[in-house]
Amino acid sequence: MGEYSFLIAIAIVFMFGTMSPGPSFILVAKTAVSKPFSEGIGVSIGLSIGAVFFTLLAIFGLYALFETVPFLYGIFKLFGGVYLLYLAYKIWKHSGESLLMDMKLEKSSKGFFKAMLFGFITQISNPKTAIIIGSIFAALLPKELPAYSELLLCLIAFSIDAIWYSMVVVLLSTKKSQKIYLQFKKYIDRVAGTLLAALGIKIALDY
Repeated sequence: MGEYSFLIAIAIVFMFGTMSPGPSFILVAKTAVSKPFSEGIGVSIGLSIGAVFFTLLAIFGLYALFETVPFLYGIFKLFGGVYLLYLAYKIWKHSGESLLMDMKLEKSSKGFFKAMLFGFITQISNPKTAIIIGSIFAALLPKELPAYSELLLCLIAFSIDAIWYSMVVVLLSTKKSQKIYLQFKKYIDRVAGTLLAALGIKIALDY
């Protein structure tokens, strides 16, 4: 089982990357506070499928590159660690901001499947997601993947996105839960940012 230990590190960093403020979070939060519950879940599933799409691109694209130019593995690992530090800085910088403050609520409803498609399109059109996933994999993937790793990585990407964004939908579906989340958002972001920075430093120094 030791050969699969890299999956734990990837899952942790992927979780922090998913939780960081960005277009996907704002879309889910906006949907949760203004649309039916099912539509919020639909957007969450669509975003999760988009994460799997980028995961597959990152896995096969990076390994094709590393096979062609092996020394790039160490360079990508270094830059992956540096990017995680940048992401940690961004999380800390925006930890005190309210993500719901400037949202315009819409009354029309798309329905579950249209919401899911909208979430998927939003995810694959977001360069931040591609950069985060590519950086995580460049920093943490071993030089040779053990059997079934591709499937496990896709499951990790899908489940973390689906669970997190579904939790956001549940948390922000009522006024009381919105108030509680926003009250602790700053501390949640700062803890995530600190842990992400520590991992980024370790990766950057260990390339």
